[in-house]
Amino acid sequence: MEAEASTDRASTGAPGISSISDLDLVDQHRYGEAAAFDEIYRRYSEMVFNLAMRMMGSADRAEDVTQEIFVRIYRHLARFNGRSALKTWIYRVALNHCRSQLSRRRWFFLPIADEYDEESVGHQLVDERRGPEEQTLASDSQKLVMLALKQVKPVFREAVVLRDLEELSYEEIAEVLGVRIGTVRSRIARGRDQLRQILEAAAESRGKLAEGEMAQGKRPS
Repeated sequence: MEAEASTDRASTGAPGISSISDLDLVDQHRYGEAAAFDEIYRRYSEMVFNLAMRMMGSADRAEDVTQEIFVRIYRHLARFNGRSALKTWIYRVALNHCRSQLSRRRWFFLPIADEYDEESVGHQLVDERRGPEEQTLASDSQKLVMLALKQVKPVFREAVVLRDLEELSYEEIAEVLGVRIGTVRSRIARGRDQLRQILEAAAESRGKLAEGEMAQGKRPS
């Protein structure tokens, strides 16, 4: 599903408009140029979708949230003052909307070993240069990480997502979150620690389950 959505989001914009700067696009949007917002959507919709999916934990929900975020961006874009990069501002709008949505939901922390809908975990690109076995192992690991992320406290999850998955710099994250770089580093460290503990607990649980199945298999029927 993500691959199809990404293809749609990556479609070519209006001729010539792709070379216009973000600030000029914002100015054109202010003057009612519809193609300007279309180009902003083309440039940033995949970024917003990936962030939404990693925060919400569901590809289907991320599609809806992405559309909601761009409605907000459209409504407030004329107020963008250029004091930060447009990319940073869009990240901030997107993250605030994800926070709002998450605060309205009741979260149940399910064991990672439980069955899950593969598409709802979120698709991560696997290096096609790897062999089939390596790709499968990498894909399984990524699914476990995405499931574990859903159990990390949101304030730490967003810092880890922005740094380790979105690959923003500490300075960019500080600007998006509106906090000091020291706070960013602290949240990332705590988020990574929570993620490590969740993954270790899941590995231990799966190990015990495997041992139990092996022991059961040795019993005479």
